[in-house]
This record gives sequence, C-alpha cells and structure tokens, in this order.
Amino acid sequence: MDNSGLIKGILHEKSELCRKIASSDEMINNSVLAAEMIISSYRRGGKVLFCGNGGSAADAQHLAAELSGRFYYERKALHAEALHVNTSYLTAVANDMSFDKVYSRQLEAKGSKGDILVALSTSGNSVNILKAAGFANEAEISVISFTGKNGGRLKDMSDININIPSDDTARIQEMHITIGHAICQIVEQTLFPDGK
Repeated sequence: MDNSGLIKGILHEKSELCRKIASSDEMINNSVLAAEMIISSYRRGGKVLFCGNGGSAADAQHLAAELSGRFYYERKALHAEALHVNTSYLTAVANDMSFDKVYSRQLEAKGSKGDILVALSTSGNSVNILKAAGFANEAEISVISFTGKNGGRLKDMSDININIPSDDTARIQEMHITIGHAICQIVEQTLFPDGK
C-alpha cells in the first residue's frame, strides 16, 4: 500500500468507528452522563483530576487544559488537573515507592469527596490507573473512565465507562479526545451559557 492509501485507510477506519459510536445509545448516553457528573461536581465546588499513561497521559493533560484554560469561551477557569505533570513528584514516587502508586498517592493528596477522577486507559488494566480508581472508590470520588476493547478491570471500578469498541490503540485514543472534547463543550456551555 502506498502512503496515500495508508492515510485514506486510516481516515476511513476512523470514520467508520465514529459512525459506530454515534449510533450507540449507550455510548452517547454515557458521554452525556459524564458531562452532567462533571457539571454537578463543579457546581458543588469540586474539581476534575485526570490520569493516564503514555498517549493517554497526553490526552489527560490536553483535556485538563480545555477545562482549566478555555475551550470555546473566554470564561472563568475551572479546576482541572492532570496528575502526572509534576515530574519531580512522579519520578520520586516511582523510584522510592512504586510506579503503581504514582496516581493513587497524588489523588490522596489532592482529591476530595465529590471530586471526579477521569481515568484514561486503552486496555483498562494499567495497574497505576486501577490503584487510583480503587482509592477514588474508597474516598467517594466519582470515576469516569475512558477505555477501549472490553473496558478491562477499570470498567467495573467506574461510575461511568466510555468504552471505545476497538482494539487499535491509536483509534481508541483518537476517539477519547473526540468524546472528551464533546464533554468539555457541554460542560462549558452549561456552566457559562452567556459565554463568560
């Protein structure tokens, strides 16, 4: 296959996955419920904390920035944070304790009852993400998970699971950002209906 054919194939594959998700009432309903859960937390003074590994860490940071900075509107900042951005913390805990604990320990320091943990894991089985979700469950922090395949173990630890029906990591992550953007848009438009 030539390179132009490869690109066309990727775009067609992504388009088909978008259509599949758009026709799934469960996927759409879960995405709306996720947005509503975040809105409710913000209205009660809560915050949204994100975690992920690799590309999912980048997605976590990306979505946190959309909420804490801005999406479409110039408006008041919302408290959203990706838990991996302090590299001194991350490397110290990974070295001195375990990489498995890097997110649960941050959540212990920063999370409060009524907050939201948004956990991104394409497999749904990343140990450090599972430990964070486990801590959240005990601390009455709601868990919204973005996964792929069958949702892995994370699915059953989540209040809401957005499970992309694919085995392809790249396509899963692309859909995480697409749905994540839609959720950010709902949150922003609901909390700031006048755009301010």
